[in-house]
Amino acid sequence: SQGPISGVNKDIAVLQCHGDCDPLVPVMFGSLTVEKLKTMINPANVTFKTYSGMMHSSSLEEMMDVKQFIDQHLPPID
Repeated sequence: SQGPISGVNKDIAVLQCHGDCDPLVPVMFGSLTVEKLKTMINPANVTFKTYSGMMHSSSLEEMMDVKQFIDQHLPPID
């Protein structure tokens, strides 16, 4: 068992994405990881998205979600 996180921004926003057909990392592991993460940082700031039919890859839908997440959480660069 690991000790508590120190010196970490516990209000950081996290987006975790996972294909529901991933043959390398089962989606259950993604679910377990996100539940553990929610105990370590503010759970309201943790988002877990799954993508139907996606394997160990990415998709246009996922990339659009990542772009939206970045646009919401990072300030624009002048």
